[in-house]
Amino acid sequence: QVQLVESGGGLVQAGGSLRLSCAASGRTFSNYAMGWFRQAPGKEREFLASISWTEETYHADSVKGRFTISRDNAKNTVYLQMNSLKPEDTAVYYCTADLRFSRIATNPSYWGQGTQVTVSS
Repeated sequence: QVQLVESGGGLVQAGGSLRLSCAASGRTFSNYAMGWFRQAPGKEREFLASISWTEETYHADSVKGRFTISRDNAKNTVYLQMNSLKPEDTAVYYCTADLRFSRIATNPSYWGQGTQVTVSS
């Protein structure tokens, strides 16, 4: 059982930056693969990035070069640094977790409640 709480969302102008945080509680954080998804109104859920317990990372093509996932196991926290934001990045962003790295990008076991990111033009 893992609880995830996202923070750091808000309103930002196009071209700006934002850093999302996800605080985890429950089972040992360092044992979990972590990820970020987003969902805009009327659109399908979109995988963004993942990070393993060994800090290997993967970033989806849609955000590669602009978004960076990282983790701090001492703080039980995962981050998503978002740079060069575009209006099409507007969505609810969700933090996810799973013991199995193979599932983190497809069907992760645990989800946060989400944090809204709005990018104005």
